Amino acid sequence: MVGGPPLGNASGQEVGSGLAAVTLRLAMVTSAPASSAVVLLSGGLDSATCLAIAQAMGFRCHALSFRYGQRHAVELDAAAQIATAAGVEHIIVELDLRTIGGSALTSNIPVPKHDSVDEIQGTTSIPVTYVPARNTIFLAFALGFAEVRGASDIFIGVNALDYSGYPDCRPQFIDAFERLANLATAAAVSGDTRIRIHTPLISLTKAEIIKRGLDLGVDYSLTRSCYDPDPAGVACGRCDSCLLRQKGFRDAGATDPIPYRHPQER
Repeated sequence: MVGGPPLGNASGQEVGSGLAAVTLRLAMVTSAPASSAVVLLSGGLDSATCLAIAQAMGFRCHALSFRYGQRHAVELDAAAQIATAAGVEHIIVELDLRTIGGSALTSNIPVPKHDSVDEIQGTTSIPVTYVPARNTIFLAFALGFAEVRGASDIFIGVNALDYSGYPDCRPQFIDAFERLANLATAAAVSGDTRIRIHTPLISLTKAEIIKRGLDLGVDYSLTRSCYDPDPAGVACGRCDSCLLRQKGFRDAGATDPIPYRHPQER
């Protein structure tokens, strides 16, 4: 790892908290030779910020995306543009989770729509946009890709603060997967390396994520977050992801640069 301890460790603990913790860790980067890292890149706001943080830490990044049968496949075009802008290797794995279904993102279950972010915050039920075991599957592929690229570090933009309904976005899950990773790879078992799963956004609000990304020069006009875009790729403005994104920009005092069919004013 370049320059000190991981930015986001397995348990999600940071030196300090929130945005200050991320800033502190970035300040610890040294001029040591770059190490490789795999970054899961969906094409959304969080993963684009995660990539920028990994690069700011001095990692040589390899971006990994998935065409998994998601209805919002426009995000893959966004991921390609983000990777090109960042100057990193980018591969897309073909993986059809529609054969399993069970999610509004991979089956004919309607994507829930709301008139306000207040309607979704504070809920405790797991939403129908949860894709069964998705992050477990994605991290497993990232682990294999990391081993092939000689990388010991994997970055994933999970967040448990603004929207904690997904069980595979929790610190407990990340901690468990990191332990698994160090039992499941030849490089780790041989003692050559220790796999680290970084979650730099896990304890940040959406506004803090956006502020960090803007500080790092992320072009958010390239990102796409909507679960149910129209055929032209325009965001709906009313799904959970759209509502949280728009609120994040408002709270950050910044302008969201993408168009919406139903933009939220508050």
